[in-house]
Amino acid sequence: MPMLAIRDASLFVKVMGHGYPLLLMHGGPGLDYTTLDSLEPLADRFTLIFYDHRCNGRSTGAAETMTFDNLTADAEALRQTLGFEQWSVAGHSFGGNVALEYALRYPNSISHLVLLDTCADSYWYQESAPTILAKRGYKPKTVEAARRFYNGDLTPDEVYPIVRKFLRAYFFKLRLRDLPHAVAAAFRMKMRHEAHVFGFGTTLRGWSVMDRLGEIEMPTLVLGGRMDFLFPPEHLAILADRIPNAQLEIIERAAHSPHAEQADVVMEIITRFIAARVHPSAHPRIVASAL
Repeated sequence: MPMLAIRDASLFVKVMGHGYPLLLMHGGPGLDYTTLDSLEPLADRFTLIFYDHRCNGRSTGAAETMTFDNLTADAEALRQTLGFEQWSVAGHSFGGNVALEYALRYPNSISHLVLLDTCADSYWYQESAPTILAKRGYKPKTVEAARRFYNGDLTPDEVYPIVRKFLRAYFFKLRLRDLPHAVAAAFRMKMRHEAHVFGFGTTLRGWSVMDRLGEIEMPTLVLGGRMDFLFPPEHLAILADRIPNAQLEIIERAAHSPHAEQADVVMEIITRFIAARVHPSAHPRIVASAL
């Protein structure tokens, strides 16, 4: 496994493809880069940089170091180590929170920002999501379990049993033919439940950058599934409205992971968004000795 020493941690990093660089920040917290591997076909158009956040997946680090200060500084150090002057950054869910913080802290490092099913305020995880589950007919006990899940009010051993109660809400339609892929993906994924507990209980507790979205100047694509219960279209519309140079795309027949449920549609939108704003002479530069 390709591990890079980045600041005080060792990060799992996977680079593939050719073309303009696109950094992919996975969701969670507590998951890994494989949650975005449905985007691998983009490697014929971009240099894709997958990685696991510190304390997530195969990367090292104690959970209590998973702060936005460290997460964004890690991304910036990774850019410098790989030798990119700028890159596009795409973040899904929790990865989108990190991407927003990164864009605000290191604006000159990012040429394009892609926000995929994410938010700018922890309210959408911790208060709104359980409420939407209740409106969709989930039982009160399940709704309360979700509230605990998104507030970090649980032990690492409880993470998987609790999320199973409302796992189907993450999908537009969980079909029988999708189960083999889902099972295989679960076996590839390295989950870190202690990162989930710390992430929702501390890192995201009271977090918000809603009042700073107007500072984001790079072209931004806000994209999400029509049936996402975490970040529904009305929230994504607010997010896109407050970012000055943003466009909004809602993906039909998709929920929290449109990049998996409607991969071809999402990849076409991302490609069109970045390619329209990249000069043909722009080429990535990678420090070969880093890998």
